[in-house]
Amino acid sequence: MGIMLALCSVLLVSGAQLLMRWAMVNLPSTSDPVALLTALLGLSPAALGLFGGLAAYALSMLCWFLALQRVALSKAYPLLSLSYVLVWGAALYLPALNEPFQWGKLAGVMLIFCGLLLVCWPAAKVKR
Repeated sequence: MGIMLALCSVLLVSGAQLLMRWAMVNLPSTSDPVALLTALLGLSPAALGLFGGLAAYALSMLCWFLALQRVALSKAYPLLSLSYVLVWGAALYLPALNEPFQWGKLAGVMLIFCGLLLVCWPAAKVKR
């Protein structure tokens, strides 16, 4: 159950990152505070994305707190690196985010994923 809560936290924080990126691109600039306030108070789609991202962060933290009650930190913490992989992949896939593909970033994501596998791989039992 603890691992499921940790994975839920990772999914929620990844969704929060994507929603907030989309919202920041679509909200008016802070150099026009009247337009920004109007968009936020008028609950424009970008404002809803921002608030949804903040809510996803809050739910992610709740899942994380519950996961840490059930799973050792040494097992749960490496799962957080999955969010880098998920956010990068989703940002490439979702046309609204318009993120360019770069080979160097793919190499970095592959290193993160390989590191995660090494940390989480079960240890071999030593025969005596």
